[in-house]
Amino acid sequence: MNNQYALPFSGPPVLACGAWLKNTVCVTQGDWAQVSALIGDLGTAAACRLLEETVAELCGQVAPALVAHDLHPDFFSTRFALDFAARHGIPALAVQHHHAHVAAVCAEHRLTGPLLGLALDGVGLGTDGAAWGGELLRVDGADCRRIGHLAYLAMPGGERAAVEPWRMAAAALSSMGRGDEIAPRFHDLPAATTVAAMLARGLNCPPTSSMGRLFDAAAGLLGVNYVQQAEAQAAIALQALAERHGPVVPLAGGWQITDSGVLDFVPLLAALADCPDAAYGAALFHATLAAGLADWVARAATEQQLNRVALGGGCFYNGLLTDSLTELLAAQGLQVYTSRQPGDAAISLGQAWVALHHLERKGN
Repeated sequence: MNNQYALPFSGPPVLACGAWLKNTVCVTQGDWAQVSALIGDLGTAAACRLLEETVAELCGQVAPALVAHDLHPDFFSTRFALDFAARHGIPALAVQHHHAHVAAVCAEHRLTGPLLGLALDGVGLGTDGAAWGGELLRVDGADCRRIGHLAYLAMPGGERAAVEPWRMAAAALSSMGRGDEIAPRFHDLPAATTVAAMLARGLNCPPTSSMGRLFDAAAGLLGVNYVQQAEAQAAIALQALAERHGPVVPLAGGWQITDSGVLDFVPLLAALADCPDAAYGAALFHATLAAGLADWVARAATEQQLNRVALGGGCFYNGLLTDSLTELLAAQGLQVYTSRQPGDAAISLGQAWVALHHLERKGN
């Protein structure tokens, strides 16, 4: 079933082609945005054909003036958008993934003007070419500035680390200077010695600021999940354990914030590495995460002189984290906006929102 959103302004029609995972497309006309039904992950020929058919249907009576797409050049949705733009003689606009996440919240709540955006998810290509996923942004329509991010962690083996949380746990140990613990700690895993060597030498260990990978590191350190059989399995297991345990006090000194706006949870990860109780560790992780994020956002709100915060990205499907963080931010006097669809299915709506503001600035 298609979703329609009333926009607070009118503009020329735009087409937005969404992300790779949980793809949707969006077409705007006047002051309405229409988001398609879920197309799904673009890893199959059938899903790619469905995207093409959906665009043809949505654009049947609409001639877009601009087509928006993700920053990642290898996504099918990006290649399709660039081809569509070339065939129709219209410009294409690349929109950074996390900018789109925050913009989708803006579109849903009809929020214009500058605000803070906190985007937490698994991965999205950043403007520096790195894998982002824990981003603090200042967003104002088509403008987006990264004002902070989670401390980078290595991803040993690249994308393989996204499905094997023990690798992210190994990266956390390495970042603490405890790399000699990796092989004995994960002795049942054949690649443990190799991963320890990779981390020591910095080989095939691309950096990421992803909150999703931070969840994986915590799950691996606590022994909750070493290899995922489904998307977000480790994070879901951590949340379930934390909810079963009940509330705990955040870890004192569990995070650090640098002058350049980097939020580092290494002290928390160090505590989890030595925690014998997985349920308590999961609860401690969530409580400290929420407290650290709230501290980070509140400081930025003061520095930026903004009092509105939009929360976007798949990590906000975690109700425990979302509710705790929202309560802490509200206690700081901040207005918090969340989405009924925080994940990648909202990316096309966010891209369309940015595209409309881009056209408005160009005077179209």
